[in-house]
Amino acid sequence: MVKTHYMYSRSNFFCTVASCVAGLLIFASTAHAQLTINVETSSGRQVPIAIAPFAQEANAPQNITPLIADNLVRSGMFRIVNTVGISNLPTEPSQVNFIDWSGRSTEALVIGGIKPLADGRFEVNFRLFDVAKQNQLATTSYTVSASQLRATAHKISDEIYEKLIGEKGVFSTRIAYVLKRGPKFELQVADADGFNPQAVLSSLEPIGSPKWSPDGNKIAYVSFESRKSTVIVQDLVTGQRKVVASFRGDNTAPSWSPDGSKLAISLSKDDISQIYIIASNGGEPKRLMQSSAIDSGAAFTPDGKDIIFFSDRSGGPQLYRVPVTGGEAKRLTFEGTYNTTPRLSPDGKLIAFVNREGGKLRIATFEIATGQRNIVTNGPLDDSPSFSPNGRMILYEDKSGGRGKLGGVSVDGRFNYKLSSQAGDVREPAWGPFGSSGAR
Repeated sequence: MVKTHYMYSRSNFFCTVASCVAGLLIFASTAHAQLTINVETSSGRQVPIAIAPFAQEANAPQNITPLIADNLVRSGMFRIVNTVGISNLPTEPSQVNFIDWSGRSTEALVIGGIKPLADGRFEVNFRLFDVAKQNQLATTSYTVSASQLRATAHKISDEIYEKLIGEKGVFSTRIAYVLKRGPKFELQVADADGFNPQAVLSSLEPIGSPKWSPDGNKIAYVSFESRKSTVIVQDLVTGQRKVVASFRGDNTAPSWSPDGSKLAISLSKDDISQIYIIASNGGEPKRLMQSSAIDSGAAFTPDGKDIIFFSDRSGGPQLYRVPVTGGEAKRLTFEGTYNTTPRLSPDGKLIAFVNREGGKLRIATFEIATGQRNIVTNGPLDDSPSFSPNGRMILYEDKSGGRGKLGGVSVDGRFNYKLSSQAGDVREPAWGPFGSSGAR
């Protein structure tokens, strides 16, 4: 069974055979490949928050209010209070009527303004209020260029999220994914909401398995530009590329160690797919285990001490854990006959993975402490899970409907959204860490 999925995953690479490489396109803008957002379901406790239109926003090149609202809704943690038809919406603290907002079942209120400056820049300010306590929770002012207004909206959203939820928001982070359109494959980096996509690599040969380095400055991925699978690490700032693994057979499934010094990769140079550890700048790989089974899909635990992987050593593919120094592997999953592609949450408490039952591929989570499994997506063709850096959401590949798109689902499965592109199939996402500014 695991051989079927392993080849199925690799078929993403081989679905197009091209005659030449289109070459490297460093940081080329691809606005026409913009992802669009569709929030599909929402349930559970959500904070009701009102966002009054920012003063002078209509005169700015970028409206901030709807961006903040979209961000908060996409987190699954907020419900936006409708302000349409309300007269005298506040833009200053003295104009806030807490009793009125409380009567509208509002728990938090955001007000602000965008002021044009003589040098062409803008002063953006916002305030966040706790309606019930009638006090101010945050106030911040930014002086930015027109091109920085969208990023400023993300920063404001992050601050609101942190003040009200008590943990860091991820709206200023970046995502990476592969876009397949026609015969071309593109490795793209975009804002977490799918905007500002940039192609960091374009090729007529397949690209796959992108993984961010812990510092957010590099991406490891698999390329077939040499007409065979090769693991490459690319610097997103300089565009410099380094071939890390190009051994006989398959070179696939890179995964970074927490300190960024090593990669876990799958190699078949000894005739069967096995897990090796190699320096992130290349060198001689060290085989992790001696196994006669197919072992692949390695992921480091956040403390760097263990590797989570999948293997068919028990018959069907299951998840296992082994010390990074090697040794005996411990089986983790026993529920279901097909569990692959593990990814660790930032706190190391959850594993997201792909489960197949009844012909459906779905994203599931496994709680390491209790062994509890939870199916969080409905399928039928979901793959490649990746945790948000705050551990609240899982980004994944949704192949339903004939066109690949990215799905986002809360770790409890109660909320999800879709990011899709009219330009082609979107696949194999990876959510960057905090500070993953990438190639803005």
